[in-house]
Amino acid sequence: MFYRPSDGHGLPHDPFKAIVAPRPIGWISTRSKSGAVNLAPFSFFNALSVEPYLVWFSADAEKDSVVFARETGEFAVNLVGEKFARQMNATSVDAPRGASKFAYAGIEAAPCRLIGAPHVAGAPAVLECRLTEILEPKGLDGRWAGVYVVTGEVVGIHIDDAMLSDGLFDQKKAGNLARLGYMDYLAIDETFQMRRPRWADEDASAS
Repeated sequence: MFYRPSDGHGLPHDPFKAIVAPRPIGWISTRSKSGAVNLAPFSFFNALSVEPYLVWFSADAEKDSVVFARETGEFAVNLVGEKFARQMNATSVDAPRGASKFAYAGIEAAPCRLIGAPHVAGAPAVLECRLTEILEPKGLDGRWAGVYVVTGEVVGIHIDDAMLSDGLFDQKKAGNLARLGYMDYLAIDETFQMRRPRWADEDASAS
């Protein structure tokens, strides 16, 4: 099939998020200027670069995570391990502004080292971030798309030592969880390796 998004897909559910998948989950913790804390998952999340380390998450409304990050210039990204799946899902509840989702989901908050926002105690890894910008992307028609893209630079990284194998972060041990389409999630149960080819090697083998 082929369809133009403007014409509709004619399927029982929109397939877009299922096509652009799996997506890592940005489990974002923030603190407001007044001291209120928030924790919420975002399936539109990823890394942008490594020099510097930049990450972003996108919210489809001016949610607490956006407001608090703007107020304080800080946020933390908590890696969602498989053991946190149900608690992560619980923090997606549409709670009133300022309500603690840490308490709602029964999650212990731990202090970060370099920023004021807390992080999820026991998370396999945590990225402490300082806000660099908040973007409001536009569509082809020039209108605001109704989303806020929050970008931050990673200034501190926590890794649970139990997640290291021979000096490498073990994603299988961590149980990295990813978002698929519809109501579906993905947990890592198998990994394999492939090296990126180098043009110089191909050129040498042909000569």
